[in-house]
Amino acid sequence: MIPSESGRPLRRSLLLLFGLLLLALPTLAQTRPAVTGQLTAATGAPIDFATVTLHRAADSTVVKSEFSDEKGTFRFEQTSAGTYLVSGAQVGFVRTWSKAFAVGAEVVALPVLTLSASGATTLKEVKVVGQKPLFEREADRTIVNVEGSTLAAGNTSLDVLSRSPGVTIDGNDNIGLRGRQGVLVLIDGKRQPMTGIELADYLRALPAEQLKSIELITNPPAKYEAQGSAGIIAINLKKDQRVGTNGSLSSSYGRGRFGKFTSGLTMNHRTRKTNTFGSYTYANRRNYGALTIHRDFYRPSDLGKVYDGSTDQDNYSVGHNQSHSWKAGLDYSLSERTVLGATANGLQTRSLQEGTNVTTQTDAAGNPLRGYNSTNDRDASFPNVAGNLNFKHTFNDSVGNRELTADADYARYSTRRLQFLDTYYDRSPVEQFFKRYGNQDGLLTIQSVKADYTHPVRKQTRLEAGAKVSWVYSDNDVEFRTPFERADKTLDLSTLARDPNTSNRFRYDENINAAYINVNHTLPKWTLQAGLRGEQTRGVGRQHAVQQDVNANFTRNYFQLFPSAALKHTFSDKHETSASLSRRIDRPSYGQLNPFRSYIDATTYGSGNPELRPQTSYNAELTHTYHQKYSVGLSYSRTDNPIVGTVQPDTVNSRIVKSTSQNLGTQHYYALTLTAPVELAPWWNVYNNGIFYYSRFVGSVAGTTLGSNNAKPAFTLSSNSTFTLGKGWGADLNAEYQSRELYTFFDTRPRGELAFGIQKSLWERKGNLKLNVTDVFYTGAIRATSTYDNYVERFYQRGDFRVATLAFTYRFGNDKLAPSRRRNGGAEDEKRRAGGS
Repeated sequence: MIPSESGRPLRRSLLLLFGLLLLALPTLAQTRPAVTGQLTAATGAPIDFATVTLHRAADSTVVKSEFSDEKGTFRFEQTSAGTYLVSGAQVGFVRTWSKAFAVGAEVVALPVLTLSASGATTLKEVKVVGQKPLFEREADRTIVNVEGSTLAAGNTSLDVLSRSPGVTIDGNDNIGLRGRQGVLVLIDGKRQPMTGIELADYLRALPAEQLKSIELITNPPAKYEAQGSAGIIAINLKKDQRVGTNGSLSSSYGRGRFGKFTSGLTMNHRTRKTNTFGSYTYANRRNYGALTIHRDFYRPSDLGKVYDGSTDQDNYSVGHNQSHSWKAGLDYSLSERTVLGATANGLQTRSLQEGTNVTTQTDAAGNPLRGYNSTNDRDASFPNVAGNLNFKHTFNDSVGNRELTADADYARYSTRRLQFLDTYYDRSPVEQFFKRYGNQDGLLTIQSVKADYTHPVRKQTRLEAGAKVSWVYSDNDVEFRTPFERADKTLDLSTLARDPNTSNRFRYDENINAAYINVNHTLPKWTLQAGLRGEQTRGVGRQHAVQQDVNANFTRNYFQLFPSAALKHTFSDKHETSASLSRRIDRPSYGQLNPFRSYIDATTYGSGNPELRPQTSYNAELTHTYHQKYSVGLSYSRTDNPIVGTVQPDTVNSRIVKSTSQNLGTQHYYALTLTAPVELAPWWNVYNNGIFYYSRFVGSVAGTTLGSNNAKPAFTLSSNSTFTLGKGWGADLNAEYQSRELYTFFDTRPRGELAFGIQKSLWERKGNLKLNVTDVFYTGAIRATSTYDNYVERFYQRGDFRVATLAFTYRFGNDKLAPSRRRNGGAEDEKRRAGGS
């Protein structure tokens, strides 16, 4: 298995090399002359903490940015010889430019730059407060600015993500983007070690008050990990940029059928050399889930399939989740161009669930066969911790800034899950009471080292290159205990013994070595980007307690290349067109490979599939933008060996259903995306988004073949209104509609949702009071049908969707801003795939 004993010296050598790199590179900075100056208003008063930017005079390329101090002065250290411009900008003032100046061997002292007040400030004579729009569209991504939105108050990160343009979450908690699954989810640049239900539970435990923004990147370049065929969802947490000692307090209470409480504290202390930060959040949330299922079973015959009976189920569960999340870190400036940082974070979650299940089975004539009445109680805890060391060094030369960054990451994720499933069987053959108790212990560790280098070749060309090595170790031990069977085949309910047919221990080791090169070239009205990424993967899976009819031992070793390219042309100040191509991969998550069973009720269980293969895709996108805000995009992708979720009767007992993941043959995906932000009034802005798509799968599972008859066009519409009402008042209104969708074997009915919120700023924007209501008309429930040749399932799923939440936030400390030096880590690629570990 890997990492083996023989591999550990290599790992130590790489870590030692990384440490030496951190110590040696600061000495490479050279002393160069500085550029100094001062910003003032028309009255002569200094303008503090304004953004001051150093530009290359030839093409206005940004070389470096700084902030003016409390006296309005600024200073650019170690500036290379050349000709430059300086611009100064601040909210409420017009950006002002200096004259061109030359830098030689001496310090350059610029004349005072006087910034004129903007029209808004001059005419209205009010304090101008800048606030980002809820949605922004950039060339390669859509940005959702969560911070400040009323819809985030008191909600979870999953709630906000589900209301983002083009994002869908199905009944199994799988996250999709523009009608496609296979999404890479990053939080502050780090991939979380889970998919599906596990990832959704993690996002439910992460309060939305901690979010700054969400970036939806549909076709990322080679610098990003190759994982994620449908694109990347990058969730960015808040970072306090104020100097001195600052912090914020937040608290919220929401009420649906049950209560939901969240409270947190963030602290930040920033000086010229250091930035120390930390946060803590406590959440106590109760919710419920209700699921009604009707199942029809069929058997083959000479005349085709024949109806063989049905099953009806009613499931109800109440969950109680408590979580403690924390983060602490330090950034230290070793020199003007060298920064060293360290962070540690953790999430301790405990989840209690009490569930009931009532099941009735009937034969083909409708006669009752057997009934099940079950209670399913769960007690799970997830103590997770992660650490990161990061380094950044900037070189300065006559062409531009060269930059080297490096990261070392370690993460440990534990799972402790107890389950108590008691079932009473009535009718034939005999009435019976049966116990099944489960105990799962899981451990996942992730280690990675990465480095990225940016080198300007010429004024218009930038070269990027990097490498990454990661090691993953996953160990899951699940034991199920059932009543002891006596010699006369009767059960001794007072004695529970290990069940060898369902208990299982599975270990998985993985090593990925990756490297990339990316080139960016800028011409008048043209921007070109091309890159190539290579990833070599070696994975070893070993099952140590073998289930019946399961062979989960495997060794896989493969190398793949992932090219990417993008082109953007600006026709005029009104029209811009961009095109992009890429190849991407989705490796099975660690939980999807693990064959251990998770029992939902007496007739349903979930299991991994060790035979899963990675899915790979080619993606193409063409987008035209008008007035830098209206856009229309066309996209196509072809995915080989797509990984899909399936539900099928068990091969041993046809009335027991198994939920798992399998590979199909091919997926063809076509989409048209429309974006139209509209300003209906100075106080009312609307962001409209529509995605019209067609997804066709080819392949077969359990004798059921998919083709053109199993595909239909679908669309998603969303409209988000932001109201600026004056005197500190604001409001949001969010409406979404998902049409009927046919995805693989699942046919989902249309559904929609309406949410609104209102907020009031208090005490010169230091305090904020928000009230929001989600799913106002309770229309978010899911109704779907899953159809196979031998099996049809219809289900109706609902939960605590309609919630009214009151939230309060208070900021304290200095309001003056300073540039952030905090960076992300390098273990983002592995942390999504650890689902079910």
